[in-house]
Amino acid sequence: MLSRRSVRVKVMQLLYAQDRDALLKDKEVINAYHNELKRSYDLFLFNLYVIMRVADCATLDGKKRKSKHLPTDIDKIFSNKLYTNEIISGISENKILSKQFDDLKFESQVNNDYINKIYEEFAKKDEYLEYLKNEFTQEQLIELLLELYRFCRQDEYFNEMLEDSYYNWLDDKSLVVGSVKKFLKAIPEEGHSFIDSFKPDEETTIDFGLNLLKIAIKNKESNMELIIPVLENWDHERLAIVDTIFLRMALTELLDFPTIPSKVTLNEYVELAKQYSTVKSKEFINGILDKLMKDLQEKGTLKKEGRGLIT
Repeated sequence: MLSRRSVRVKVMQLLYAQDRDALLKDKEVINAYHNELKRSYDLFLFNLYVIMRVADCATLDGKKRKSKHLPTDIDKIFSNKLYTNEIISGISENKILSKQFDDLKFESQVNNDYINKIYEEFAKKDEYLEYLKNEFTQEQLIELLLELYRFCRQDEYFNEMLEDSYYNWLDDKSLVVGSVKKFLKAIPEEGHSFIDSFKPDEETTIDFGLNLLKIAIKNKESNMELIIPVLENWDHERLAIVDTIFLRMALTELLDFPTIPSKVTLNEYVELAKQYSTVKSKEFINGILDKLMKDLQEKGTLKKEGRGLIT
């Protein structure tokens, strides 16, 4: 579920936190990393839960419509099939998911008024009215639920709930959205193996991410000894803290992750600098890393496995 880029962001944030808090011990930072991984998966589950809860509003909506003295044509044909269809049922009736929802106390995290308001607005959409009037194929149903999810993500109430419960929503949003879409297209499927496939994989989060964090912490001083001479006219103490951390992380990748091409490392941190640092950071990170790579190559300390991995 998590990409290497998203893991790099988490490592950067934790190294930044440690830089700002001298009392934050290495072990605490590492424990925080594991908590961040869990929080990303919990965020994915919370998205599923909110979609299910919005769809469940159709049940109460149906009861209200049936109690009308002067029902409209839509009232007469209305059913709660937005909730009872096999895809949403694949969430609501899945015992493994239900237990996870309960364990995480999602019910107490949602605002029922917000859930109802989201449904009420979605119920006005033409796509939903067409669904009520017609029988949908599996593919059409998936498209409708993807439209419901798109609608949710554009809704201020949805985003407020997500941001209130998960501060990592903005950082992890694109990855969570992709995972939710994949989930909706794949269900109904049962079993741990299907659900577990959406958990962060160990190759990305442990073999890469955790080791990146540990080595960057361990080699902080030795890496800075390599970085500072390359800065030339730059006063390293006046550099943006995030830029310094990106350089430390990039140097860690260059020296300690032989299967990651040097050019990939450079490009990744240039892109991260554009998003998370100052306006001039892109050019700065690019220039310093390019110099570092050349210095390491000249010294013979840049060792990459596989053909063409140095460049």
